[in-house]
Amino acid sequence: MDHNASLSAPPRRTRRIVLLSLVIVGVASALFVVRGPLMMAAPMCMAGQWQRCFGTFNGVVLITLVALPLATLVVWALAHRRRAAGVASAWRMSLAEVGMVHGTVPFLWMTLMPGAGAGVVPGRFSLVPLRDLITMGPLGIVGNLLVFASLGFFAPMRFAALASVPRILALGAGCSVLVETAQYVLRLDRVSSVDDVLVNAAGAVLAALVSRRWWRTTTETPSDRPRPAPLPVSAG
Repeated sequence: MDHNASLSAPPRRTRRIVLLSLVIVGVASALFVVRGPLMMAAPMCMAGQWQRCFGTFNGVVLITLVALPLATLVVWALAHRRRAAGVASAWRMSLAEVGMVHGTVPFLWMTLMPGAGAGVVPGRFSLVPLRDLITMGPLGIVGNLLVFASLGFFAPMRFAALASVPRILALGAGCSVLVETAQYVLRLDRVSSVDDVLVNAAGAVLAALVSRRWWRTTTETPSDRPRPAPLPVSAG
């Protein structure tokens, strides 16, 4: 038995604890940064003023955080079902699936939120690279980096076909192009900018690099498949 190999390979439980700790730290940091705006949005959401609640950035962030326990429950249910079926990496796969959805849909909602002149102001676009970065400001750049960060972080953990930096870059850029096109076609009173595409794609890549040690590097291994039932043994 190679004790050095067993010592060098971190146990699965340790990897789970590290990943869970990163999620907790990230959520706690986000709560600390946006605690003020969330307190302003809470009365509207609690009073059932859903149009004002879902129609503001603060309201969407608040609902996303409130739904976090439900997302955690879904992760547990999916992982429990997969483990019962004998699927390897059940927790990683389940967390990646739920994380992609829960971490991306709210940002898409905010990105596609109509402005004051929606439906009246014609669609606008900006195709000169790096020109709009100056007007974005630090908050705008950070927000654009986060739009597809969850997708970039979790997608290569779930799909081996996406476990490479160029593919994540293409995924982030492609999704961003679709969003910018929707903004223009639906006349949401927003500027469809090539800089948004660049920053969105960069955010997906940076997040993917953070999760690189947990990437799924094989399409499917024998242990990923459900265990077959034993064949009956005939007498004689």
